[in-house]
Amino acid sequence: MHVQIVLFDGFDPLDVIAPYEVLHAGGKASGGLVSVELVSAEGPREVASGTGSLALRATAALDPARPGLVLVPGASGRVGEPEVPGHDFGAGQPQQDASIPVLLGRTLTTELPALLAAAMENPEATVCAVCGGSLVLAMAGLLEGRHATTHHMGLDMLDATGVHAVRARVVDDGDVVTGAGVTSGLDLALHLLEREVGPRIAHAVEEMFAHERRGIVWRDQGPVAAAF
Repeated sequence: MHVQIVLFDGFDPLDVIAPYEVLHAGGKASGGLVSVELVSAEGPREVASGTGSLALRATAALDPARPGLVLVPGASGRVGEPEVPGHDFGAGQPQQDASIPVLLGRTLTTELPALLAAAMENPEATVCAVCGGSLVLAMAGLLEGRHATTHHMGLDMLDATGVHAVRARVVDDGDVVTGAGVTSGLDLALHLLEREVGPRIAHAVEEMFAHERRGIVWRDQGPVAAAF
């Protein structure tokens, strides 16, 4: 299983590093059944995060035709809208000066939405997202009618784009798997290891990282719960 983790300007580092470490460890624990790389829509480049001066290097371009997983992180920056009246913090502004909605919205002006749409058309690919990464997919019109989650502050936006927003740690909707707030990237990646490689590998990685997964992975299965 090959995993492409997408970098874009202003990405949240924890959304990237947490799944990367879990999946990379899964590759070691499984004798190489999992491989992970950092990619961008533009190809190999240094990509600035939204957290201070931290940057990571994408080593390849996102390939939507490649079988495996594509994982989209959220953004890190100001919470809410920019605080300076009349200033939209457009391109060229430091990433940490922009609001999270602005950083997520900028991805729509790149080739990323088209590449993600192609990945979602690939029957051998599963598209995943952590936190605001779900909003990138939703704003690009790629989650309409699907079940997904995101950070609790963005659930209303998911609803507004025609998504069935679910307040859960991880939502597995088949070829779309999403995680809630930033630290849910750990649980999302462990679920993906369990689903794609097996529970023994996932458990070994969970034990090595001294992390116990939280909550139940939500799926659109079984009877609907009655009101309490």
